[in-house]
Amino acid sequence: MLIDYQPPLTPYLEVIYQDHDIVILNKPSGLLSVPGKAAAHFDCLQYRVQRVWPTAVVVHRLDMATSGVMVMALNKEAQRQLNRQFQLRQTAKRYIARVAGQINAAVGSIELPLICDWPNRPKQKVCFEHGKPSLTHFTVLSRDLTETRVALEPVTGRSHQLRVHLQFIGHPILGDKFYADARAKPAERLQLHAQQLSLFHPSQGSWLTFLAPCPF
Repeated sequence: MLIDYQPPLTPYLEVIYQDHDIVILNKPSGLLSVPGKAAAHFDCLQYRVQRVWPTAVVVHRLDMATSGVMVMALNKEAQRQLNRQFQLRQTAKRYIARVAGQINAAVGSIELPLICDWPNRPKQKVCFEHGKPSLTHFTVLSRDLTETRVALEPVTGRSHQLRVHLQFIGHPILGDKFYADARAKPAERLQLHAQQLSLFHPSQGSWLTFLAPCPF
């Protein structure tokens, strides 16, 4: 539940790219992707985009606390094509995160079954009996005495996947109010950013890559 929702107003809407079929945006941390159930949670990236492009529809989401690249479709055919790409895992996503502790391996993969933790929703948890498969590849970018900077490439798109995967292996993302433990030093925001999104253009078919610089 969002207790004190104060979405950032500057920048109000950051557009990376736009044409007749798609609009690519850099969502700030603290802004919902779609409206919440409460009336006070109407402000979101979808609402802001639809004020400019009324036909825009969401085809994927980022957590409220996560920043970075998102795509929206501007017509029904683009929506159908993009939905298909996400369902078939034909897109490619790259995130940057700062996590607690030193990840020893230079590269690796985390494969765990995830399920909603219903008594504590919207939190998710690992469940080897009923969870759905999820897979994340990682590459360590740098380390210091207390933290690691890591690039993450999720193959699946489960809710809170990156946050739960890193917490489960003992390296929670800094600033994570749901999953970080006492070892993860406080941060002003969740240290997770969707840096890069690659996809096939829904009408032209060309492979496109969009970038949003990491703000931390």
